[in-house]
Amino acid sequence: MHYSEAVIYIVVFILGACIGSFLNVCIYRLPREQSVVYKPSHCPGCGRRLGVLDLVPLLSYVLLKGRCRYCNKKISSRYPLVELITAVFFVAAYRFWGWQWQTVAMWVFFAVLITATAIDYQHKIIPDEIIIAGCLLGLPLVFLSGSGRLVDGLIGFFAAGLFFLIIAMVSKGGMGGGDIKLSALMGLFLGWPDIIVALFISFLLGGISGVILMVIGRKGRKDAVPFGPYLALGGVVAAFYAGRIIMFYLSISGF
Repeated sequence: MHYSEAVIYIVVFILGACIGSFLNVCIYRLPREQSVVYKPSHCPGCGRRLGVLDLVPLLSYVLLKGRCRYCNKKISSRYPLVELITAVFFVAAYRFWGWQWQTVAMWVFFAVLITATAIDYQHKIIPDEIIIAGCLLGLPLVFLSGSGRLVDGLIGFFAAGLFFLIIAMVSKGGMGGGDIKLSALMGLFLGWPDIIVALFISFLLGGISGVILMVIGRKGRKDAVPFGPYLALGGVVAAFYAGRIIMFYLSISGF
């Protein structure tokens, strides 16, 4: 790896970590119906406004030993974890697609998935603000990503959304409205037929996880399990490997 390329990777990593820091704000405030831009960052424990040195992604958590500088309250490990995961996904997207609009689109896509996963896991909701922001940013980026991608994205959007809507109607609430909207948004970014791979993996992982949770006694058959994290996992796998998975399936099926 050349020196200039290494610098690019470092810059992309830092950019991802900074975006991850903003995602943490969204993850904390959106479920509480608070503005993500109006009130400056502050400690959830003592309410003290945080300084610049308290907000350096990843590094601040390490230097402060995971505690607030002012009240010594423990800082959730979710904060550095979200920053690290976002940074890693940003680097992975750049390595996979290089400098092009597709990379920026995937950065937005991964940011949406990370935010939705964290909120759905903790609060069992996926706020509409995440979906709206994803659509507003996704539509022009998908269009700029290449000829025909917007058409594939719109087909994926309506196909995935309609599929989940039918499941929700048949199961009478077994699938939440947030899952319907998130699946549609995934269809926009992934396009057709890649969204099929994402949904298949989501249901596969969700099913396996559900069986395991019931076996170990963590969940009952009628207990609600947030499906957003499984959708996100399926979306990440499909983003990088949908093409290979589809080609493999076609090869073994004789098509």
